[in-house]
Amino acid sequence: MQRVIITGASSGIGTALARLYAQRGAVLGLIARRKTDLEHLAAQLPSPALSYPADVRDAAALQAAAADFIVRHGCPDIVIANAGVSTGTLTEFAEDTPSFQEVMDINVVGMVKTFQPFLAAMRAAGHGAMVGIASVAGYRGLPGAAAYSASKAAAISYLESLRIELAASGIKVITICPGYIATPMTAQNPYPMPFLLSANIAAQKIAAIIERGETFAIIPWQMAIVARVLRVLPNCFYDRLLGNAPRKPRRAR
Repeated sequence: MQRVIITGASSGIGTALARLYAQRGAVLGLIARRKTDLEHLAAQLPSPALSYPADVRDAAALQAAAADFIVRHGCPDIVIANAGVSTGTLTEFAEDTPSFQEVMDINVVGMVKTFQPFLAAMRAAGHGAMVGIASVAGYRGLPGAAAYSASKAAAISYLESLRIELAASGIKVITICPGYIATPMTAQNPYPMPFLLSANIAAQKIAAIIERGETFAIIPWQMAIVARVLRVLPNCFYDRLLGNAPRKPRRAR
């Protein structure tokens, strides 16, 4: 029986992953900020699920959740750092600076705080997978989404560093970069989203990647081609292509 930790479990990809692993009989530790939604999800699942209402920015809360789960069920086999936020941001507006800070704190530092409390136990066990949900938005900066692009680029680099650090430990570090997934986070996007996947299909693909032990993957495969082309596109062409692209709305303040 697998033991799986999922952050950002109360909606989107996190909920889809929770349902998928529950159907496979896994014991789950579910972490998210929305207590009611989290407890409602845990109550619906067909396998044991512990709910931990917590913000991934709160290191103490995550440490307490990890300690409780390990005492009850032992060291997890998979820890999925899925929690993330996205909002439109523009550097010229001082009122957007808190949004920049929030996105970086949740999407990058929150990933660190998610993994850290489980690392000693997983190292002692000599196995397991730490999975970070990054994004193809980390490949190049997107106009109007500087904070999100920067956070996902940082997440990709962080996960690569962690992978090398843990190479001899038996712990796999897996970076997954989704393209557009139909979730509450993308619902506000006022532009076409090519190769859009449902959260359930994305969860199936993510679980398959984890099972295969791939260290890096982009989903879907069509978005992998787009991302790699954009990455090597000269700046002059990239700037022209994205200069007038629609932008994610800024948060009302």
